[in-house]
Amino acid sequence: MGFTIGGSRSTKEFRSGSRRRGRTSECTAVAEYTGLWGWDVVPGARAAAPARDCSCGHTNCSAPGAHPLLPLAPTVPAGATLDEVTEIWGEYPGASVLLPVGRTFDVIEVSQEAGRRALVRLERMGLPLGPVIATPDGRAQFFVAPGAAAELPQLLYRMGWDDADLDLHALGTGAFLTAPPSDHAGLGPACWLRPPALDSAGGPPQARLLLGTLAYICHRLRR
Repeated sequence: MGFTIGGSRSTKEFRSGSRRRGRTSECTAVAEYTGLWGWDVVPGARAAAPARDCSCGHTNCSAPGAHPLLPLAPTVPAGATLDEVTEIWGEYPGASVLLPVGRTFDVIEVSQEAGRRALVRLERMGLPLGPVIATPDGRAQFFVAPGAAAELPQLLYRMGWDDADLDLHALGTGAFLTAPPSDHAGLGPACWLRPPALDSAGGPPQARLLLGTLAYICHRLRR
């Protein structure tokens, strides 16, 4: 059994029934991501608490409410206008807003406590920063330049952190982020720790500029 905002319905109905072709708040949010920040967007599945049943309809879903709605769900491309977004998103009412990783940004993910501490330190140091998402399951996701996921092991080695047991991971091509204010995995809404800005959304910083501080704080919290 799938569901959307406001009640239960089948996966087929989730896709095509009771289509809302008006300019909903969902469409406005998606158009901001595509038009203002220059990101691709994909309609995502939803999950209902407390059982976290996924709207994809699979009872054994490995990532309930945190994956594209369909294997072939259309990508709303960067630069899409509000009219274009409305035309596409009207086919998927109630879908969560997902951002594909690995196109205009990769992600460095740490615990939310480490992320908050790192943001304070990085801002004091005057280092360039991109957007940062806080997830309801306690993670902080730092936007960095594409390629970070592939480079992370070598970067950690060069900085002397390769042997440390760090709660620090990189997300690259094939991963998706739940974009605020969409619900993430039936746990609650994602939110911004640091919202996107025109000077950084399309060109997030290189991972090496943030990695030393993030690794150091993760290490201290482990201790």
